Amino acid sequence: MSWLLNLYETYESNLDQVGKIEKKYNGQEYTLLPVSHTTQTAHIDVIVTEEGEFHFANIINKSDANTLIPCTEDSASRAGAVVSPYPLHDKISYVAGDFVAYGGQIKKEVPFSKYITNLKNWAESPFATQTVKSIYNYLSKQTLIADLVENKILWLDTNAHLIGKWDKKAEDFIGEKPPIFSTVTGGQESAFVRFSVHSSKRLIPQPWKDPNMYESFILYYQRLLGNNDLCYVTGNIMPSTEKHANKIRNAGDKAKLISSNDTSGFTYRGRFNKSNEVASISYEVSQKAHNALKWLINKQGKIVDQRAFLVWGNDNENNVLDVMDDSFSIFAMDEAAELKEELKSYTYEHFARELAKAIDGYKSDLSANDRVQIMILDSATTGRMAVLYYRSIERSNYLERLKNWHTTCVWQHHYRKNKEGYSMPFYGAPAPKDIAFAAYGPKANDKLVKGLMERMIPCIIDEAKIPLDIMKNVFYRASNPISMENWEWEKTLSIACALINKKEGYSVALDQENEDRDYLFGRLLAVADVLERNALDNNDKRATNARRYMSSFAQHPARTWTTIQKALQPYQARLGERVWYYNKLIDEVGTKIKFEDFNNKPLSGRYLLGFYSQRNDLYQKKNKESQEI
Repeated sequence: MSWLLNLYETYESNLDQVGKIEKKYNGQEYTLLPVSHTTQTAHIDVIVTEEGEFHFANIINKSDANTLIPCTEDSASRAGAVVSPYPLHDKISYVAGDFVAYGGQIKKEVPFSKYITNLKNWAESPFATQTVKSIYNYLSKQTLIADLVENKILWLDTNAHLIGKWDKKAEDFIGEKPPIFSTVTGGQESAFVRFSVHSSKRLIPQPWKDPNMYESFILYYQRLLGNNDLCYVTGNIMPSTEKHANKIRNAGDKAKLISSNDTSGFTYRGRFNKSNEVASISYEVSQKAHNALKWLINKQGKIVDQRAFLVWGNDNENNVLDVMDDSFSIFAMDEAAELKEELKSYTYEHFARELAKAIDGYKSDLSANDRVQIMILDSATTGRMAVLYYRSIERSNYLERLKNWHTTCVWQHHYRKNKEGYSMPFYGAPAPKDIAFAAYGPKANDKLVKGLMERMIPCIIDEAKIPLDIMKNVFYRASNPISMENWEWEKTLSIACALINKKEGYSVALDQENEDRDYLFGRLLAVADVLERNALDNNDKRATNARRYMSSFAQHPARTWTTIQKALQPYQARLGERVWYYNKLIDEVGTKIKFEDFNNKPLSGRYLLGFYSQRNDLYQKKNKESQEI
C-alpha cells in the first residue's frame, strides 16, 4: 500500500495543479484530474443557451478532442452492454432523448432514461451551477438528434434513421462523405458529445475547463457515496470503493492496477468471502492516487512497449533526477547552458567536480522526509496491470547512488546531438535505453529493451553488479565493427567501455604505464587502425584490417596480430617517413607485453579500454598538429 499512499500524498501536495492544462512535447494535452473526473475523446461540440435552447454544434478537431468530464464509479468502469451513463457528457445513445425515434438500437433499458434522471438530480441539487441547469433544460426536450441533423452534423438514410458506418449505399444517397464519418471510428451512434453554454451577456467557461464545475459535481457526488470502511492506505474510516480507475498509461488503456470483480476466478475465494475482507481502499484515496499516477506518467514517465518507467518526488516532482537518464541529461537539466561547452575538456577530475556540483544543487533544498519514488508498471493482459518494481528511497541516498553510478560507469561518448544536429560529446554514464541498444542493436525488439532497462535499475539504485549476459552482449558487439555502420559501432564501443570501466576504474586518458596484457593488446590494435586509416584517402570509408579482424583478435590475439601486421605492410609503405612514428609506437607497446603473455588466450574487456584510449590519444595529437600548422 506504500505506493498508493505516496501517490495520494503527491496529489495532496499538488492541489494547485488540479485542472490545469499542460502539453506534452507532441502537443497532447493532459492535466491532474479532479476527483470523480476522467478524460474522454469527444467528437461533437454542442452549445446551448442559458435558457436551455440549442445554439450551435460542430465537429471537434482531433487536437482539441481530449475532454475532462465528470464520472461516477460505475461509468468510469462500464463495459459491454451495461448501462452506466456519465453524469454530463456522453455518447449519442445516452444523451439523445430522440435516439430511438431515429432508429437507435437499445438492448434492455433505455440509456437516456437513466442518464436524464441522474442529470436531473444533479441539476436540482444545491450544488448545481447554472451551466448544469441549462444543459439539463435543453436535453430534457429530447430534440438533440433532430437539431444535429438540421445543422448537418448527423445524417439520416432514406428511412429517416441514423446512418451506421459509411458505405457505398450511403455515398449514393448523400454524395460527399460528411466529416462525422471521418471523425468517429464506429457508426454515428457511438459519437461522444460534450456540452457547453453560450451567453450574450457574459463569458461562461467551458465545463471541462471550469473549476466551479469540477467542485459542483464533487460536492454532489460525495453525498451519494456510502459503505464506510477502514481505508488500508490512510487508516481512516471513509467511503470505500471496489471499482478503481483504468486509463493509467493513456486514454485507451483498459488495464487496472486494482481489481476485485472476478468472483468466479478465485481471485480471493478460498480465504475470504468478499473482496473487502482482503483489503479496502477509500474512494477518495483511490481517485487521488490513480489521478496522480496518470498525471506523473504523462508529465515525466518513459514508456517502452507499454511498460512505464517513472521517477518522482512527493514534495517537488520536477526537481528529481531520472534514473533512466545519462550524464549528459543531468547537465542539460542545469540552467547553465555553458556547462556543456566546458565539458569538452573531458578530464575525469573536471567531470567529477561538475557532476558533484550539479547533484549538490538538487540536495540544497532537501527536507527531512524528502523521498524519491521509483516505479515500473506493465500489463500482461488488456485488463490487468502490475507494479513490477517499486522503491521509496530518501532523496539524499538516491542522489548519492546516482552520483556513484555516473562517476564509475563512465567513458567518453559522442552520440548525443544538440538541437542543431551537431554532435555534443560528453563524459559520463550512458542511459539504460542506450545500453539496451548497445547490447541488442538499434532494431532490437521492444520487449528486450524494456526488460534490460528494468534489469539495469538495481545496478544504479542498489549498486548491484551489471548482469553478465548484458556485459557479454555489449562486449561481443563492440568487438565486431564490420557488422554495423560506423556511427553505431562508435556508440556501442563507448558504451561497452563505460560498462567495463565500472569494474576496472580506468581513465579515458592513455595510461602509458599500464602493463596489463589485454590493455596493451588493445593499444596495438588501435595503432594499426590509425596507421591504416591515415594511409587511406579521406574519401575511402572502407573498414581497416584492424577492424575487420577485431572479433578474431579478441579471441586469438597473438595469431591475429601476425595477420594484421602482414596486411599493414602496403599502408606502411604508402605513409613514407610518417610511418616511423607508428612503427616506433608498435615496438614500444609490443615490448611491454611479457613473452609468456604473448599468446592466444582470449582478451577481456580491458582490451577495448586500451584500444579506445590509444586511438583517442593519437587523434588528439593529430588534431593538435593540424592546429599548429
